[in-house]
Amino acid sequence: MTIRFLLVGLLLLPLFGKGQVPALIPAPETLEMGSGTLKFSPQTRFYSSSPEIRAMVQDQLPFLKPASSASGATVFFELNPKLSLNNEGYDLRISPKNLSLKATQMAGIFYGLQTLRQLLPVSFSASSYAVPALHIQDQPRFGWRGLMLDVSRHFFDKAFVKKYIDQMARYKFNVFHWHLTDDQGWRIEIKSLPKLTEVGAWRVPRTGRWWDIANPEPGETPSYGGFYTQEDIKEIVAYARERHITVVPEIDMPGHIMSAIAAYPHLTCEPAPSEVPPNGKFYKVKDNTLNPCNESTYTFIDQVFTEVAQLFPGPYIHVGGDEAYRGFWEKCESCRQTMQTHQLKNVEELQSYFIKRVEKIVQSKGKKLIGWDEILEGGLAPDATVMSWHGLRGGIEAAKQNHPVIMTPFQFCYLDLYQGDPSAEPASYGNAKLSTTYTLEPVPDSVDAKLVLGGQGNLWTENVPHARHVEYMTWPRAFAIAEVVWSPKKKRDFPEFLTRVESHFKRLDQQEVNYARSIYNPFVSVRKHPSGSLEIVLEHEMPGTQLYYTVDNTIPDSYAPVYTQPFLLPKGTDRVKVLAYRNGKPLGRLIEVPLTDLEKRAK
Repeated sequence: MTIRFLLVGLLLLPLFGKGQVPALIPAPETLEMGSGTLKFSPQTRFYSSSPEIRAMVQDQLPFLKPASSASGATVFFELNPKLSLNNEGYDLRISPKNLSLKATQMAGIFYGLQTLRQLLPVSFSASSYAVPALHIQDQPRFGWRGLMLDVSRHFFDKAFVKKYIDQMARYKFNVFHWHLTDDQGWRIEIKSLPKLTEVGAWRVPRTGRWWDIANPEPGETPSYGGFYTQEDIKEIVAYARERHITVVPEIDMPGHIMSAIAAYPHLTCEPAPSEVPPNGKFYKVKDNTLNPCNESTYTFIDQVFTEVAQLFPGPYIHVGGDEAYRGFWEKCESCRQTMQTHQLKNVEELQSYFIKRVEKIVQSKGKKLIGWDEILEGGLAPDATVMSWHGLRGGIEAAKQNHPVIMTPFQFCYLDLYQGDPSAEPASYGNAKLSTTYTLEPVPDSVDAKLVLGGQGNLWTENVPHARHVEYMTWPRAFAIAEVVWSPKKKRDFPEFLTRVESHFKRLDQQEVNYARSIYNPFVSVRKHPSGSLEIVLEHEMPGTQLYYTVDNTIPDSYAPVYTQPFLLPKGTDRVKVLAYRNGKPLGRLIEVPLTDLEKRAK
C-alpha cells in the first residue's frame, strides 16, 4: 500500500518558490519556507546510523535507498535527545543540497516522515521528484490524538482495520480506540468464554435505517457478523505499534452488553434466553445490563480482562459505562440487598459501586481504567480517566476532581452525525459539519490544561454498514480533529484549512479512500418567523461561493435569485432548491428540501 501510494502515475512536479507554503495537515508548529527545491533521483541515498530508523524509512519511503556511509548520502535521519522538542516532535530541514530529519525519539522520526510524505507530489515518476526547501519544527499540542471505530454494530475485517490505521498514521493520530463489544455484536475472541463469539458475534441480517430495522423473526438464523481471533488482534496491535499508534480496547459495561447476555444469560438480574439484537428496540424492554450484585458477574469480567490485558500492551482498558438502563436493578432483590449492605442511596451509586470494583479488576491486570462520562454518576472510581462525550461538562467536572480527561464532545466529535445538508446525506441524526468540528477547543478556561490528555473523534456505526461508508464518515472531519489535537491553537484558520483539505482530497483519490464532499453543498436551515411563516437561512462552508435558489420547483442556475439574506417562504411553495457556484461554475450537489422537511427543521 505504501509503495502504491508513492509510486503511481506521472505528474508534472510543482515549482516551489519562497513563500509558497505546502498543504500540510495537521499544520506544523513552525514552518519557514526557503528558496528552491531538493530534487530526488534514483541515485539519491539516505543515511542513518540507526538500524531501526533505516527500517522505518524504507517502509515509509520505499523509493529512497540507504547509503553505506554518510559521505554517500544527501538525506539524513538522526535521533538527538538534546533537541528542545517533546517525545513526538521533530526538526525537518530541507535545502536544495540536502535534507535532515532529527527527533528525540523514534515517534518524532515517524511523524517527520509523514510530513515528508505530504511534501511529495500526489503522484510522480520513479525517476524524478522534488520537495520544497524549508525548515519545520513541530510537535503535538496533546499526547492523546485518537479516533474510535465501532465494530460491533457492523463488523469490519482485519484488512480494513489495518487500512484505517494507515490513514490515521498519515495524519499523526496516535490512539486507535477500538469499540469491540456492544449489544449488537461481541467481536473479540475470549478463549475461556467461547460462547461470546459462538453466540454473541452473530445476529440476523438486516439492512436499512437503524430506527426502522425489524426485530428477529421466529426461527431466523443469526448469520450476520464476525469476530477477531486473538491472532488477528495481535497482528493489528503490532501493525498499529509500528505506526506509533496505541490500540485501546473497549469492553462496554454494565450496559450495552446484550451480545454477552445472549451467550451467558446468568449475567443479568433476571436470567432469560435472548438473542443478539439487530437494532436498539429492546432498550428498557429487555435487560441489557450486567447484574452488579452477583459475584459471578465479576468472575466473568475478570476472565474477559485477563485475556484482553494480555492482547493489548497499552496502558488502558476502556470499560464504557454509558447509557446503562438501571430500571431492572431497581426491581432486583439482590441489588436492593447490596445497596442496603453498602449504604448506597440509589442505583447511580450502585453503578459507581460496580465501576469501582471493575477498576480494581482492571488494575489487577496492570492497566488503567477509562470510561465515558456517565461513570461520574454516583461517584468516580479513584483512578479513572473520563472520556467526556456529553459536551465538555463531564470533562470539566472530572478535572475539577483532579482526574485526567479526554475531550470528545458529541457536538464536535461524533463522526456518525450528518456532515452536510441531510437531504444529500445518508441516514443519520444531528449535525456536525467540518466547520463545527474545526472549532473544538479541548481545554475549557476553567480546567487545568495538564489534566486534558487530548481528544478524539468517535464513529458509531449503527448507520454505517460497510467499510467505504466508514471512510466517507471519517474524512475530511478527521482532518479537523487531527489539527485540533496536534497544531497550536493560534494556527487555526478555517478558510486556509479548507484550501489544504481540498489539496488532500487529491491524495485520498489517489489512495482510493472514500470521503465526503459535503463541504461543497449548500445547507438549508429553517426557523419560525413571528408572522408564522417559515424563514429560510442558506449557508455554505466554503468562502467565495454564491448560492442561487428557487421556490417555484424549477432548477436553479446562475440566473436564479442569489441568496443575500434570510427570506420568508412564499405561500404555496412546496420545496426549496439551492445550488452553489464558485468562480462561475456549479459547486457540489443540488440541494432540494420539500415543505414537509422544512417544517420539521423549523421545530
